[in-house]
Amino acid sequence: MPRGGNKLTDTAAKSNALKAGRHSDGGGLYLNVSASGSKSWLFMWVVVGKRREMGLGAYPTIGLAKARKLASECRDAVAEGRDPIAERKAEAPSEPTFGECADDLISSMRGSWRNAKHREQWVMTLSRKRDEDGALVRDGYCLKLIDRKVTAIGTDDVLAALKPIWVTKAETASRLRGRIERVLDYAKAKGWRTGENPAMWRGHLANILPARQKLQRGHHAAMPYDQVPSFLEQVKGAEAMAARCLEFTILTAARSGEALSATWSEIDLDKALWTIPAARMKAGRDHRVPLPARAVEILRDLKHARLNEFVFPGQKKDSPLSSHAVIMLMRRLKVDVTVHGFRSAFRDWAGEETSFPREVAEQALAHTVGDATERAYRRGDALEKRRKLMEAWASYLTPTANGAVKLRA
Repeated sequence: MPRGGNKLTDTAAKSNALKAGRHSDGGGLYLNVSASGSKSWLFMWVVVGKRREMGLGAYPTIGLAKARKLASECRDAVAEGRDPIAERKAEAPSEPTFGECADDLISSMRGSWRNAKHREQWVMTLSRKRDEDGALVRDGYCLKLIDRKVTAIGTDDVLAALKPIWVTKAETASRLRGRIERVLDYAKAKGWRTGENPAMWRGHLANILPARQKLQRGHHAAMPYDQVPSFLEQVKGAEAMAARCLEFTILTAARSGEALSATWSEIDLDKALWTIPAARMKAGRDHRVPLPARAVEILRDLKHARLNEFVFPGQKKDSPLSSHAVIMLMRRLKVDVTVHGFRSAFRDWAGEETSFPREVAEQALAHTVGDATERAYRRGDALEKRRKLMEAWASYLTPTANGAVKLRA
């Protein structure tokens, strides 16, 4: 099989702009990009008029040069009348179950998680958890998949995992489908599966399950902003680490995960500044948070009793406060809202009660503002404007004799 056509380049392979589908390097070698964005190598050939394909490994674990070498070996095998798939199976270890494959994938991706919560979500949805004595303590949503060999998993198996929660837990179900697809893509890249992915959405499950936009999409339950000042008074009166964390989170309009995993190395008390590294941000960029006076006061009090590197330490040694502790605090205070919903309250307040520009409020929430061209020309992050906004928010949250102060920019 002679090589021909336009070959891939390292730059093209690395690009996030590649559309989902197969991208040819010639000679039967393809870079396959899934709908979720994961990439893997495929070698394809024809035997007696029938097309066959074999995974050569995930990209970038297997680079372009290595993939070409593997494809060359496969072409030699085909030219000599041998079957590359049969030879690999003869050399490969026994085929894993879905659960074993999921564990392998999670272990291989350990270094890429932005935070521990992200990894816990993968484990919770894909794995079966046992205690130290081996007793089953929790089943994930993939109970019917976990013990099946990866080659045996088909569309019906995937649907059995998704259908029970597809309508009632739409967001969770959508993420679960993507994770199942990733596991099966991983199995294919490792040579344990061939053929199309039964968890693929476009062109497959999209024809079976109702589309997400037709479902009732869940939103983070938010407290009306005019009720937040009195609620914050309740929080301030609670003597618990979870209360200090929740108060700090509301004052800074941060995501709960950002606050829970905050470390002292990110805090500059003299400059009243909290710099969250890109690895912990949803947008993958460093985010500077100007700290209002009350937030700095909370931090100074905590620093006197510093226990470990985390600003809000948990019960376990060298670990942060758990999100469960904050959730339980909210339940004790008898409010039916989410922590994330306070970001919505902040945004509503900024839009209704102040004249700060929309872009400043969006930047305070670490949202992406404008198109690519606009962002390229906006080098700064409006820190000082955001500092005034956050001080105004903190003042609004502080009750006075006549009620909460409402400041306009």
